Amino acid sequence: MKIYTPTESKENKVSDLFYEYKLGAKPFLKWVGGKRQLLSQFNDLYPIELKLKKIKNYYEPFVGGGAVFFDIAQNYEVENAFLYDINGELILTYKVIQRDVSKLIELLYKHEKQYKKLDNEKRKKYYYEVREKYNTERFNIDYNKYSENWIPRAAQTIFLNKTCFNGLFRFNSKGGFNSPVGRYKNPKILDKSNLLNVSKLLEIATIKKADFREVKNDIKNNSFVYFDPPYRPISKTSNFTSYSKFNFQDHEQLQLAKLFHELDLQGHKLMLSNSDPKNTDPNDDFFETIYAKFNITRVDAKRSINSDGNKRNSIKEIVVTNY
Repeated sequence: MKIYTPTESKENKVSDLFYEYKLGAKPFLKWVGGKRQLLSQFNDLYPIELKLKKIKNYYEPFVGGGAVFFDIAQNYEVENAFLYDINGELILTYKVIQRDVSKLIELLYKHEKQYKKLDNEKRKKYYYEVREKYNTERFNIDYNKYSENWIPRAAQTIFLNKTCFNGLFRFNSKGGFNSPVGRYKNPKILDKSNLLNVSKLLEIATIKKADFREVKNDIKNNSFVYFDPPYRPISKTSNFTSYSKFNFQDHEQLQLAKLFHELDLQGHKLMLSNSDPKNTDPNDDFFETIYAKFNITRVDAKRSINSDGNKRNSIKEIVVTNY
């Protein structure tokens, strides 16, 4: 096992700014653990075959906010993308942007216009009314068959995400969205130009509500797979794996490692992100053990969710590659 730690420098910071403005399409949702801040570091970790235009198929089994997909699809010459997530609300929203972005924009415009003319108390009331409707109507949605009622559903998802506390896209064990209202003076509920850019980019994508193992059924030769699973908690207070009603614990981390090994034997290029347990326990070798034959790089990331602003400091995350 090889372990690398990239050095911090002025060049890295300049590169971070470069990536911040280089992207046309960017994540349309606020996303816990989103990778946009890490793209400049990731660029050094992508397989050389991607940079040499030899990789045409890109797979992301935990698409989440999609920052890495947007980066690769805009800056490298991939022809096909396969995006998966177990969260039905997320996949529904991706598909609506892909197929009916104009209708979605109209509904978001109405939400934004209505919301922004209200005072704080009425905004709070509006938010919880939308959230209640969102949770009640989920029983009437067929997440496996596209229909017109997906469009207002996607608009509600984006509205709630842009106005909830810290963009905390969180569901309880029964599948109900339970994030409280946030306090924003001027939230950007509708970002029309970005939604149009995202829709255009998604033309190359096959989008599926599926478990991460589904990638095995779709994988083609000449492929690059990026895994960004719910992170293994580095402390009891940092346990956030509830992007959906499905938990992701050590057993699932081991299943993912098994899949990583299987795809490696098939010759695919693989990259995986996760938390670094050594932030809090130098003796925790969980990932060094299950990815012992692969390369592990440590990158710097800033905490994005903490009620105490002073604790949103830089921590290490790991990136596992098989090349």
